[in-house]
Amino acid sequence: MYHTLFATADGRMYDFPGLALAGRWGDRWVEPEPDEMMLLPDGATLVMLPGRHPLGIDARGRFQPLAENPYGEAGPVWAVGALLPQGFTRTLLPAFPPPRSGEKPLHLLGFTAVGVRDGRYWVAAMATDANDRWNPRHFNTADLADRVRDLQSQYPGNRLYRQFAHCALVYGCFTAQNLFYRRWEAAVAASPSCNASCLGCISLQPAECCPSPQQRIDFAPTTREMVEVAVPHLAQAEHAIISWGQGCEGEPLRRYRAIAAAIGEIRGQTARGTININTNGGSTRGVEAVCLAGADSLRVSINSAVPETYHAYYRPGDYNLGDVRRSLALASQAGVYVSLNLLTFPGVNDREEELEALVELIAATGVKQVQLRNLNIDPDLYMAAIPPASGELLGITGLVEVLRAEFPALAIGNYSRPVR
Repeated sequence: MYHTLFATADGRMYDFPGLALAGRWGDRWVEPEPDEMMLLPDGATLVMLPGRHPLGIDARGRFQPLAENPYGEAGPVWAVGALLPQGFTRTLLPAFPPPRSGEKPLHLLGFTAVGVRDGRYWVAAMATDANDRWNPRHFNTADLADRVRDLQSQYPGNRLYRQFAHCALVYGCFTAQNLFYRRWEAAVAASPSCNASCLGCISLQPAECCPSPQQRIDFAPTTREMVEVAVPHLAQAEHAIISWGQGCEGEPLRRYRAIAAAIGEIRGQTARGTININTNGGSTRGVEAVCLAGADSLRVSINSAVPETYHAYYRPGDYNLGDVRRSLALASQAGVYVSLNLLTFPGVNDREEELEALVELIAATGVKQVQLRNLNIDPDLYMAAIPPASGELLGITGLVEVLRAEFPALAIGNYSRPVR
């Protein structure tokens, strides 16, 4: 049996053998199955969920909240969740009763159910990618600040290097850090604006909601600034990828002309490495322009292939899911390597109707890879916004099994990879 965890307001954490661990699966509480639990992986962290009481399963099999400290200490007790490193996909969310009226939404993080058994932490998750390059042990090294300072000094007037220095040192962004380590996938950005108002936007939120974990750029980088970031990295880095569409910008293809011009200049200076665009795919004209300019790969983010669920989360301004489908098909036809960045939520993406729509989308558009990403959002906020389930729930492991059965050649993982 896995025991429930709880935290006190001062951040101390305890396990309580009196309640077995419960998890959340969409709009229901469940007892985790043994095959959907694994030991807490290296690089994971445990966090308190303020304002949410933990919920577990008592000796009679009933779901029970824990509102008071069972060890007699005064003060509230809060639920605990795990934040997984990349390469792992959660199968259940932490269980807690609905918050009191007026309670602010939780921070925009991908909370995962976590419990204790035999003195060790276990999480409701599965390993979905073995790429070691994103292991936290490779980042935030002792020499990072010196690397940032040295590279910035080479481009003192370039605002992107200034921005990514902040992202690397303050936000701890791995893609920004790779720019200064001169390796693997690194960041470039283009747009301070977006054509969607995502419910879980990580760079811009209304004051009454949860705080954004990072601040969006407030300038439009010039072509020269983008080229100065991209060319040295592509020319020098091992397994080099340069990616537009970072967490600190809006939708990059709002500035597709500038990006297309930058790609032309980049390829005029180096044929090395992969040029990737992370996008919501809403601008089919923009997708066409960057593909013609020489982009190698395109990663399109969706939370769902069901229009009602997609629109409830993305809240697009000047496009719809049909435009996204056209963008995917156009890029595939242009010979660009196309991935879906699937923002995954247990109890939603593993619904029968969701999987049917996803399978149809992949088959119709020529998608080569599905990258599974844990959707960072308050579960109650998300479930209140999207349509209710109407089909059988298969589980996240079931989702992966269906995709593998339907598309044997489809790459399933968590990361972008070099394609040249």
